[in-house]
Amino acid sequence: MKRAVAIILLVLLADQALKVWVKLTFTIGQHLPEDPSGWYFLHFIENEGMAFGMKLGGEYGKLALTWLRIAAVIGIGYALRQMIAHGASRLQTLSVSLVLAGALGNIIDSTFYGMLFSASTPYQVATLLPPEGGYAGLFHGAVVDMFHFPIWRGNLPGWIPWVGGDYFEFFQPVFNIADASISVGIALFILAHRRGSRAQHAAAPPAEAPMTGADEQG
Repeated sequence: MKRAVAIILLVLLADQALKVWVKLTFTIGQHLPEDPSGWYFLHFIENEGMAFGMKLGGEYGKLALTWLRIAAVIGIGYALRQMIAHGASRLQTLSVSLVLAGALGNIIDSTFYGMLFSASTPYQVATLLPPEGGYAGLFHGAVVDMFHFPIWRGNLPGWIPWVGGDYFEFFQPVFNIADASISVGIALFILAHRRGSRAQHAAAPPAEAPMTGADEQG
């Protein structure tokens, strides 16, 4: 449990430190370096919904999404404690700890950032604890995203049906440390599950061969 708590705290610290720095330094849409001709850079956006910009409609949809995140964190935390109590492997503990840390990181944004910061705009950097109050109420904040890795950008070949000649960018999503932690945690959990299944299969006693008629007569 101490190892799991340490992992969660380290991820949360890195995630929130970077988010606060970006929030207080960048305007919406600003990127670093200024000339994004490479395949990697920081690009500040705010995500009011789920992954890849998907949303639940309206104010109540946003509130429901935040509460769903909180319920998921409670469930993951309980599962992690039960796994550790029943002797889960280090890889299993690491994977679930990373998922929990990432979920907590994004919950902090959506729960508290609306009250702690002024609104970020394309022309103005946000301020911390503004005298006039934050840009949104409790549970209605937006998640801060900043990592962008457009590995390839350009126009698709004209011979491709329907989309030939259109502009295309791979990889488009903008994400944060919390998102990366969740993705890595899920990948490690799948790996740990496969390792466990192989170990159980290797430890299982070999099945006895069925007796033939000649064996029975002998």
